[in-house]
Amino acid sequence: MAFFSSSILSFSTLFLFMLGMASAQLSSNFYSSSCPTALSIIQGAVNTVVSKENPMGASLLRLHFHDCFGCDTSVLLDDTANFTGEKTAVPNANSLRGYEVIDTIKSQLEKQCPGVVSCADILAVAARDSVVKLGGTTWTVPLGRRDAATASSDDAQNNLPSPFSDLSALKSAFSNKGFTAPEMVTLSGAHTIGQVRCTLIRTRIYNETNIDSNFATSLKKNCPSTGGDSNLSPLDQTAGAFDNTYFKDLVNKKGLMHSDQQLFNGGSTDSQVNTYSQKSAKFFSDFGSSMIKMGNLSPLTGSKGEIRTNCRKTN
Repeated sequence: MAFFSSSILSFSTLFLFMLGMASAQLSSNFYSSSCPTALSIIQGAVNTVVSKENPMGASLLRLHFHDCFGCDTSVLLDDTANFTGEKTAVPNANSLRGYEVIDTIKSQLEKQCPGVVSCADILAVAARDSVVKLGGTTWTVPLGRRDAATASSDDAQNNLPSPFSDLSALKSAFSNKGFTAPEMVTLSGAHTIGQVRCTLIRTRIYNETNIDSNFATSLKKNCPSTGGDSNLSPLDQTAGAFDNTYFKDLVNKKGLMHSDQQLFNGGSTDSQVNTYSQKSAKFFSDFGSSMIKMGNLSPLTGSKGEIRTNCRKTN
């Protein structure tokens, strides 16, 4: 379930500082006076791009997951002579995308409300709007985050769990960032959209036994034992729609990555996966709540950070 997969959420996707008191300063109507059209501008841009390229919805959701080491858009900063940022960290390099979509939205907002809407809030709202556009649930996004003035490759490298993690390692990684095991399972459901590179599933489909044999055979056609490392496979059987198919696939031993199938492999999270596979409304409700919690993890607010003019560089 690791949040490394290509074009998503790997959902799975993430891992964040403990919930801070600053989150109390966020408000759903933060821009009601200063930029009342902000949410409609973001939604319109997201709907347009996802209509043209369905996988971009998963990419925008995944950008938000990988950014939330404080939800301060440090992941959007380009490297400079003074620091190596998160874009080139192993979990993100040649994997995260959608930066140009955020650039476009930021440009539109700067024309409408110069210096008002943060890149961090754009990313949080774009993630929500992407899920909705792909048929998923909605939630109210608390707003008022500010943007970081620096980024850390080490943070990205050390905090994101591996797609080869076992259940105990996944639980530990999420627990370290303030998430319960049930919230880990819920957020992993972000892998119901998007794609993953062959290099991240090769060991599973060629060597593991807790996988449907016909499913493994079908994946090998696009993911040879050697070569084709960047070939993409859908994360679940309906990867263009946000639904509960991810959990149905896990029950049927069709989890794409090792870490995905760990959520249904005779362990303590099996019952929750079973429930979600049968009750999409329960998954949707829990997912919205967990996304709100993730977006509230130690954001920069008040006088901390800045409102970037260009999301790729500090002011």
